[in-house]
Amino acid sequence: MLTSHRARAPLALRLAALIGATITITVSAAAVTPARAEDLDVTNCVGGFFSTYNCVSRWGQAGNTFVREVPEPVDAPEQARREAGDRKWMARCHPAIQHDRLGVSRYRYSAPGCEFGVTED
Repeated sequence: MLTSHRARAPLALRLAALIGATITITVSAAAVTPARAEDLDVTNCVGGFFSTYNCVSRWGQAGNTFVREVPEPVDAPEQARREAGDRKWMARCHPAIQHDRLGVSRYRYSAPGCEFGVTED
């Protein structure tokens, strides 16, 4: 028989954890220097009186957090080297779009490792 019960801890431990988390958040917030206008601070907390209280903060530039800026090549030889690598990958992998049974478009490659950018066996 499977049952689900919340973790049981003494009231004093739950209270101490909540007070500790509150002090940590307060001290962290007080120690932060003023932010520049283009920066973003996101803090998410979960938990409560009867469970563990955890917080996570992310700090960075405002915008899509999943987009990473890739610097452009600084000179012509570097640009030529990158373009040669792209041509080599295309010649080895031959990417093609196929639709799976649910109609989702997916890339298919002719060699293993191409989905990770591998250009050689």
